[in-house]
Amino acid sequence: KTAAKKEGGAKKDSKAKPPKAAEKAVKAKKAVLRGVHSKRNKKFRPSVHFRRPKTLSLPRAPKYPKKSVSRVCKLDRFSIVKFPLTTESAMKKIEDNNTLVFIVDKRANKPQVKQAVKKLYDIDVAKVNTLVRPDGEKKAYVRLAPDYDALDVANKIGII
Repeated sequence: KTAAKKEGGAKKDSKAKPPKAAEKAVKAKKAVLRGVHSKRNKKFRPSVHFRRPKTLSLPRAPKYPKKSVSRVCKLDRFSIVKFPLTTESAMKKIEDNNTLVFIVDKRANKPQVKQAVKKLYDIDVAKVNTLVRPDGEKKAYVRLAPDYDALDVANKIGII
């Protein structure tokens, strides 16, 4: 009895599973019926607003420059310093405070005035104070370094 059961059981196991080729064919048939593109997952978007993703932006490599000639700086040392002031108050500044007074271009800032005076008159500048006069001109008070005398520099320039 037991041996017959074992043999019968062995026969059942061999018939239970269909062959692999048939199984594959059934799967292929189902895939053809279903179609390749029929199943698509929806992307979860928690916000109602759509933000366009940042795409690749390559650096520019122009074939030729937009401007053929680069602009020349119009504020050179000769156009920054217009002329020295020779008023009584300016003379007093020269004598008492070791300071020269110049009328300068309105667009020039203090470091530019300092550099221009340094290059034009070969002197060291301690500091520069500026103000814009009511007539629209810019006045610069140029304080010289202690080792330079404003009277000597004024004589060399031709103020006195």
